[in-house]
Amino acid sequence: MSEESAALAPSPAAPPRPAAAKAVRASAAGGRNSLARLGPLPWIGPCIALILLVVVWPVVEMVLTSTHKISGLGIDFGFNGIGRYQKLFSDPRLGTVMLWTLVWTVLVVGFTMVISLALAQLYNQNFPGRKYTRWALIIPWAASVIVTSIGFRWMLDEVAGVLNRLMLDLHLIHSAQNWTGDAAHSKPWLILVAVFVSLPFTTYTLLAGLQTVPGEVYEAARVDGATTWQTYLKITLPLLRPSFLVALVINLINVFNSFPVIWGMTQGGPNTDTSTSTVFMFILGQTDVGESAAMSVVNFAVVIAMVLLFLKVSRWNEES
Repeated sequence: MSEESAALAPSPAAPPRPAAAKAVRASAAGGRNSLARLGPLPWIGPCIALILLVVVWPVVEMVLTSTHKISGLGIDFGFNGIGRYQKLFSDPRLGTVMLWTLVWTVLVVGFTMVISLALAQLYNQNFPGRKYTRWALIIPWAASVIVTSIGFRWMLDEVAGVLNRLMLDLHLIHSAQNWTGDAAHSKPWLILVAVFVSLPFTTYTLLAGLQTVPGEVYEAARVDGATTWQTYLKITLPLLRPSFLVALVINLINVFNSFPVIWGMTQGGPNTDTSTSTVFMFILGQTDVGESAAMSVVNFAVVIAMVLLFLKVSRWNEES
C-alpha cells in the first residue's frame, strides 16, 4: 500500500478511556438496580390498575351512594347518612327475603353438590358413549342462564306450557296449573332450574379432582382388603376435599348472587315472595337507589364473609 493510500485509510478507533468505560458500566448498573427495586410491579401493575377500576371503584361508589337519598329517577336529594340503612332494616319484607335467600342458597348448593358428586363418579368410569354424555352436560353451562330460565317459564306457563299439556294428557292433573303464579308452586321449580344450570361446573370440578387420585392408591386398598365403601370414605373423599371445597365455595357465592334464574322465571313475585337479596336489591332500585345501594353493601359484606371462610378452610385443608 502506498503512503498516500495509507494516509487516506481511516484510523482505528481509539479504545475508550478507563474513566468513561467505568461511567457507562455504572450507569447501566444503576438502571438495573432501579428496575430491580420495582420488583414485579411492572408486570402486575396493569392487573392492579384493572382491579382498582372494575372492583374497588364500584365498591366505593356503592358505599357512597348508600349514604345518599336518590329517587328511582336518579334525582339526588343529598347526603342522608345511615338513613337508607335504617329504611332498609325497617322494611317488613327484608326478613322474609333474607330467610328465603338462606333457604335458596343452602338447598341449591346442597342438591348441586350431591348430584354433581354422583355424576362425577359416573363420568370417571369407562362406559360406551361417555364422551357424548360429557358433551351433553356442557349444554346447560354453555347456554345463557336467562335464556334457560325464560325457556322453563314458558314450559310452565298455564296456557301454552308443555308441562300442563303433558300432565293433562296423562290425567295427572284435572286442570291447568299456574306453576309460577304463587310462591308455593314456583319455589321448587326455581330450585330445580338453579341446580340444573349449576351442575356442569360443579361436576367437572369434582371430576378433575377424581382424575388426580393415583390409581396405585386404589390398588393398595384392594390388596389390603378394603371394601368399595371403605375405599370411597377413606381414600376418595379425603383426596377429593380440595376440589370439593373449591366447588362448594364458588357455588355458594354464585347461588347467593344469582339473579337471572329468579328474574327470568318470576321476577321475584308475586310481590317479593320469591325474591332473594340480589333480586330484592334490583326491585328497591326502581324506587329508591340509595336503599338499593344499602342492600348491595349488605350483600357485599356477606360475600366477603364467604371469601374469608373459604380462605380459612383452605388454610385448614393445606395444614391437614
